[in-house]
Amino acid sequence: MPELPEVQTVVSDLNAKIRGNVITGFWSEWKKTIKGITVEEFAQKIKGRKILKVYRIGKNIFIDLSGGKTIYIHLKMTGHLLVKSKKLNKKIKAAKNYFTDKVNQYIHHIFYLGKSQTLEFSDMRKFGKIVLVDTKEIKNLPEIKKLGIDAMSSKFTLKKFTEILKKKNPQGKRILGERKIGWVLMEQGLIAGIGNIYRSEILFEAKIHPERLVKNLKKEEMGKIYTSLRKILKKAIKYRGTSDSDYRDTAGAPGSFQKKLKVYKKEKQECKKCATIIKRIKIGQRSVFYCSHCQK
Repeated sequence: MPELPEVQTVVSDLNAKIRGNVITGFWSEWKKTIKGITVEEFAQKIKGRKILKVYRIGKNIFIDLSGGKTIYIHLKMTGHLLVKSKKLNKKIKAAKNYFTDKVNQYIHHIFYLGKSQTLEFSDMRKFGKIVLVDTKEIKNLPEIKKLGIDAMSSKFTLKKFTEILKKKNPQGKRILGERKIGWVLMEQGLIAGIGNIYRSEILFEAKIHPERLVKNLKKEEMGKIYTSLRKILKKAIKYRGTSDSDYRDTAGAPGSFQKKLKVYKKEKQECKKCATIIKRIKIGQRSVFYCSHCQK
């Protein structure tokens, strides 16, 4: 599933490529993706509306339209958005045309933007979600209300991170004290945006074992995790995300952060820092990869 860096890459691309365009039509061959209304109703309600801006909340994509409506998209496991246009296609011919790659051939939904541009949703497993909502109601969506602070928000400071880890219940007991830090980083209700790939990389960068209990983390170790968290996510955004599987950007191209991974999916390989064999364990039913020598 695309994580924060991948979704941010898509959002930045969409703002650059489709912002200001008017939706002239919509086609879908998989009605289950459109939630709450029929495909026909969805198409009718978005037609003629101008795209004002695109942004994300956690791993969720929002496309604000004129007239107070917003298209809410979740890419789920294999979804990605492709922007195609006659003008862009002329430029693509001089380079590689990623749209022809098999992973980009599962087009189930198309937004028509004027006469020469489309926004297409490729989704092999068809788990993606498209919802039309009132813009003013976005913060009240159940999926959004339950999210914690965004991992790249300016409000997510070291102080805020420490407060999350040290928060106590009315009885004075630390709520997350008995939780493993590897679980905490994946919990979207606490910190939104981090998934399986970046959890492993963040903890390796911070030299913290994923099974360490929160109550046993020292102040300086919390600081290391926070610094590594911001560093890894910023770097992943710079390299346009990780194409570990199906993720592609709006040009159909893979990201390149997978070339920078140190431990994720490196099980049984040597650690690049100390040559210890990388191990894999499960926390919260998801695999996490680590070096038992470098991470304590």
